[in-house]
Amino acid sequence: MSRPGVLLPVNGQNFGGQGGPPRVVVWEWLNEHGRWRPYTATVCHHIENAIREDGRGRVALGQVDGQLTPYVIDLQTMHQYRQDTGTVRPVRRSFFEPSSAPGKGIVWEWENDAGSWTPYDTEICIAIQNAYEKQHPWLDLTTLGFCYLIHFHSMCQVNRQTHRKRRLRRRMDLAYPLTMGSIPKSQSWPVGSGSGLPCSCPQCLLVNSTRAASNAILASQKVKAPTGPPPALPPPPPIHPPGIRQSNTYSGGAAGWGKSEGGRSSGTIRNGSGFSRSQSVPGAAPYPGQNNLNRPGVQRNSGSSSRAIIPPGVPALPVKNLNGTGPVHPALAGMTGILMCAAGLPVCLTRAPKPILHPPPVSKEDIKPVSGISGICRKTKKKHLKKSKNPEEVVRRYIQKVKSPPDEDCTICMERLVTASGYDGVLSHRGIRAELVGKLGKCNHMYHVLCLVAMYSNGNKDGSLQCPTCKAIYGEKTGTQPPGKVEFHVIPHSLPGYSDCKTIRIVYDIPSGMQGPEHPNPGRKFTARGFPRHCYLPDNEKGRKVLRLLLAAWERRLIFAIGTSSTTGESNTVVWNEIHHKTEFGSNLTGHGYPDHNYLDNVLAELQRQGVSEERALPY
Repeated sequence: MSRPGVLLPVNGQNFGGQGGPPRVVVWEWLNEHGRWRPYTATVCHHIENAIREDGRGRVALGQVDGQLTPYVIDLQTMHQYRQDTGTVRPVRRSFFEPSSAPGKGIVWEWENDAGSWTPYDTEICIAIQNAYEKQHPWLDLTTLGFCYLIHFHSMCQVNRQTHRKRRLRRRMDLAYPLTMGSIPKSQSWPVGSGSGLPCSCPQCLLVNSTRAASNAILASQKVKAPTGPPPALPPPPPIHPPGIRQSNTYSGGAAGWGKSEGGRSSGTIRNGSGFSRSQSVPGAAPYPGQNNLNRPGVQRNSGSSSRAIIPPGVPALPVKNLNGTGPVHPALAGMTGILMCAAGLPVCLTRAPKPILHPPPVSKEDIKPVSGISGICRKTKKKHLKKSKNPEEVVRRYIQKVKSPPDEDCTICMERLVTASGYDGVLSHRGIRAELVGKLGKCNHMYHVLCLVAMYSNGNKDGSLQCPTCKAIYGEKTGTQPPGKVEFHVIPHSLPGYSDCKTIRIVYDIPSGMQGPEHPNPGRKFTARGFPRHCYLPDNEKGRKVLRLLLAAWERRLIFAIGTSSTTGESNTVVWNEIHHKTEFGSNLTGHGYPDHNYLDNVLAELQRQGVSEERALPY
């Protein structure tokens, strides 16, 4: 088994040297759900080459991957910046054995709903490859936090809860780069400037604690190869008559609590030695190399009168709500339950309440139009779907030529302004010298003209340009949102924290369709999951102002985009596009609800960054 990834100190220190065994380097970025996603081997080689030249500078990823043109990695702060939207994400440098999958250039991928292939996370890829090399017939990913079985004979992935199968494949690619020298001690991210101390924010502490727990479980699971058939899957979920709500009793590798009648907590987690699980699968034996914690229970109806009883002496571990109340975070509580069960100790996790996503039913007579805004519906206009501008013409419209540029970096390609652009030879261009430097008119920031052309060409080519340094927008920025409609009206209910006014309900509806030339994969189908999507604003002066600007953003196709879902991993699907909405009506357990007295100001700031302000919005 390869050594788990180790994070590297920043500030240009200790990026590897001589005097130690070789290690494979994999650079990864953290998505919004706490999962580290690997860059490709080509990008990792590019980053390592940049480190050898300047371990404290910036790395422009678009020089080796055209799809990553807006992205820059700052080696000083260990963050990835998206220059056209301002999104910032932590990155890390992980080390693995040369004999592991990354060292051999082996990539394991699963097929998503769109028919394209998505790579597994690095450590999961390594675990699959290790089992494959040892000729195991199957691999259970529960100990890695995923409820899946990998079958090597049929090359498929099976969801143990739903029985759904997906194809998987093993692909050979470029091997990840090697480095020499001792591996530095593990640290959390980000590292304080010059301090060498890990960050103490709750998110960083959570990532470290859950990672340590996961590594401990992986170490305990290094047992002999399975000899029998894979563990039996639970029976398919029964079909319930209308009006009866379904509830699960289960324990996943990363959750570890159960549901009981009416959505209340049963959550009794037992180990195989001290207690037996209530409602367990009759006659089912524990999975090889696992305790009963990882065994899914059967489905049951909410009409059942029995409730799981917590035995005396079993410690109860209350799970933290996502809005910050409660003592224990769900992921940390789940890992704690796994470790306690592995040690033979019983534990019970009490589950946080369910979010209230929708208001009580409202009759048509009670639905009213929003004061000061005409109509109740907007549709995406077809004329917005075919915008295309010549990149050179657009860039020249907003810049002034600089005859004697200063000796400083171009923050797009990270080359000096007095030298040629880093995109020289990478981007085909007509009549633009690689040494030509331009200054943007409003903010006076300077870049290679060829770099600005490359940045513009990677966007949706709508005739606007955004400064990668200060985010100033030149022209009217539009997005790539697919066609659809939005409805808005007032309902006679109040949001938490806004008891003095009614509520504006916004309903977005986008159907599935075919991608156009401005989308990531023109000519391919895209999916639209979870529509119609309901969002809520208070019906007061500021809430109506936000609605007007959201409608302007809708007209400019800025609310949604087509990309990869950070929740499901599905590609070619409709996703939110950098403007946050409140989708939870009566609570704030997910962080997308009320009360949140800063939300209206925050979303106004997000709209301003997209170039949508009151003085530039469409009249309504």
